[in-house]
Amino acid sequence: MNEGQSYEYSAKTVEAAVNAGLRQLGVSREEIEIEVINEGSRGILGIGASDALVRLTRRDSGQPSKTRARDDGEEVIDVEARTEPEETAEIVSDDAPTEVSAAVDVESDPGPADEKQPEIDSEGSADDAELEDLAFDLLNQMLVHLGIKAEIEVSWQENPEDSDRALSLNVVGEDLGFLIGRNGETLSSMQYLIRLMVNQELHRWKNIVVDIDGYKQRRAEQLSQLAHRLAEQVVASGRPASLEPMPPNERRLVHIALRNHEHVYTASTGEDTRRKVQILLK
Repeated sequence: MNEGQSYEYSAKTVEAAVNAGLRQLGVSREEIEIEVINEGSRGILGIGASDALVRLTRRDSGQPSKTRARDDGEEVIDVEARTEPEETAEIVSDDAPTEVSAAVDVESDPGPADEKQPEIDSEGSADDAELEDLAFDLLNQMLVHLGIKAEIEVSWQENPEDSDRALSLNVVGEDLGFLIGRNGETLSSMQYLIRLMVNQELHRWKNIVVDIDGYKQRRAEQLSQLAHRLAEQVVASGRPASLEPMPPNERRLVHIALRNHEHVYTASTGEDTRRKVQILLK
């Protein structure tokens, strides 16, 4: 490789592309200037994913490390320029495998306990911060691909039913009802995809709740009120009552609302999409 000559290499990540070029050219990092042309993209479930692309150029003898600028004005960082003495630079890439791991039924199985991570401060941990950034980024990419302008509110929910905390991503904006869908089906699909992608990236299960303008909280309150109203009717009439068919997460809310009721109990009946909750006298 002669001085001033440039070669381009691509791979799944910037680091992989650089290493491939070093091996093929038979040079060390100290002998070349690294220009990151494209950092690559993970896409969404592999859709829109692209490889990283780098350009390796042989430095003139004694030429110091520097930062180069592309013709389009975008700054290109020479990795060697930010390397500490006697250390190897670490290039961070957004790229991730496009294969999707098996889904977890988070409604029925809270998943394995996560390993304790080092604390950042008294209000959070390194693990929490990593999860927040990743989940926010993936949901934001999804909204951008859908052409939706909205804000994402990030918070943590304490689950009174168990010790599992949930990361809440609430999408706030105008005319977002179509993201909820019939009986919340579209919203459930969005939440499933975000959980799936986060699980693929972190290789461990995380409880994430995706909401649209607080729809789930309003729906939970409505179902609780309806359950107690029907329970009063069952007690007064002595006859069981049934709610309309609903998805598992909403049936669970009804069960929770009445599980400590003095005079009634609940049971699920039916199959598949026709499954519903019955309220019966004890």
